[in-house]
Amino acid sequence: MAKWDNMLSMLWMLRSGRKLTAAEIADSLEISVRTVYRYIDALCASGVPVVAESGHDGGIRILESFKETPVFFNSLELKALVDAYKFAQGAGYPYTEELESALKKVEGGLHEEQRQELSLQTSGMDVISPARPPSVVPLLRDLEQAAKDGRTVRIAYRKANSEQADEREVDPYGLAYDRNEWYSVAFCHRSQAVRTFRVDRIAWLDLVEARFERPKRFSASAYFRSQSEGGREAEGPLTVIRIEGEPDTLNAVCGHWHMRHYLTERTDREARFVLDVPTMNKYLPAYLLTFGTGIRIREPLELKCRIQEIAYGIAQQYEVDRD
Repeated sequence: MAKWDNMLSMLWMLRSGRKLTAAEIADSLEISVRTVYRYIDALCASGVPVVAESGHDGGIRILESFKETPVFFNSLELKALVDAYKFAQGAGYPYTEELESALKKVEGGLHEEQRQELSLQTSGMDVISPARPPSVVPLLRDLEQAAKDGRTVRIAYRKANSEQADEREVDPYGLAYDRNEWYSVAFCHRSQAVRTFRVDRIAWLDLVEARFERPKRFSASAYFRSQSEGGREAEGPLTVIRIEGEPDTLNAVCGHWHMRHYLTERTDREARFVLDVPTMNKYLPAYLLTFGTGIRIREPLELKCRIQEIAYGIAQQYEVDRD
């Protein structure tokens, strides 16, 4: 463990309020007693009132006056914060500026050695963000605020493959980030049903006077799952689907917007899904055939046979007449 991580761990141990001997601290942190006393000197130099008392009832403790202890992070926690900021920035998170400001405050309290170590640990990972219209960030903020306040909004929304946007009033229930896109899950007054709207397809947004009450315990992610499950052909019977393949190919299969909801187990070389048989027979053979020899269906036999039939039919269609 790095020096600063050990020092922070020692500080949290002492904040418990009880006295600890140097030997107890050394055993817990797996360091020498000499190193413990060196860390005590470093903490005292940093303004932490650590007291080492000798004698039968002696020990190491922190004075009770040390109440306002700042928040400390170890090196991996700091790395996680910086990496989380990169992912948030890549996703188009609407509060990246505030997140960056908070991160700078944390970094401002670090020692030079910690800053150098943090820079070294976080320099090896970047998140490449997709291009998004600059209007997405303010739209996300407005939609989130409208959901919080229960305010109906009027939006100009352009559907896929449509050149013009049409106006409609919606009650925004929540936001969801899915497949590298932001969605607003909202009750559409026109269709009188809950719908999803891709935020980058909203041309503009205005508040209206109407208000709404969001359903209790509403979850945008739960809605997305329910929509996927609603695409099933039947409630059952269910079957286990085992697919083998290279890791990258399996990533593509498991990352499919529909398939990922039925994934139950995954290793580097195999993925298992549970799906109802009618849906499997209707959608999976043609989809899985697109991966060619990159995957192998281990079970069920019914799916293997159906893919074989389709492949045979394609082969027959393109059979070359050699006469």
